[in-house]
Amino acid sequence: MNTHTWTLIEDITARVQRAVRAGDQPAILGLHGTRNLIVSDYDYLCSWATALAFEIRAAAQAQSNATHRWVLAVPQVWYDDGEIIQARPLHTAPVQADEQEAITWMSCDDTDGVDYGRVPFTRRPNGEPVFDDPEYFTSPVHSLQRTPGAALHRLLTANIPDLASHLPT
Repeated sequence: MNTHTWTLIEDITARVQRAVRAGDQPAILGLHGTRNLIVSDYDYLCSWATALAFEIRAAAQAQSNATHRWVLAVPQVWYDDGEIIQARPLHTAPVQADEQEAITWMSCDDTDGVDYGRVPFTRRPNGEPVFDDPEYFTSPVHSLQRTPGAALHRLLTANIPDLASHLPT
């Protein structure tokens, strides 16, 4: 991972942290291309369909922006059963003792490829979140189709010309 990507990861995850502190739970995407853009979606975690719709729109925007680097960050609750890490939205149920709140992030850089990580956080008794430093996964990650950013990445690497023209109006 290069320093430009790490700087973008820090920027985007800090934006999500500010939103979580304010009681919001948006997905935030940073795009570096012809222009540097920030795109957010507050319905991302409502359902798989809303997440997918956002990533499809974001892919079209990224393509039209000649994006060469992007980072998507989403607040979630993680559960690690020892074999697979599962994640769910923060709002679906109280955090259980064996779960961890985290900002899940995925980055992609045209020259360095894909990276994954998270920003774990806990809450004080009054509910105020306390964030740790961003973590970068050094072991291989096998993302599932519903992993935040997976659809965006697949669309951007599918070489679909003028992706925006294929979207419903």
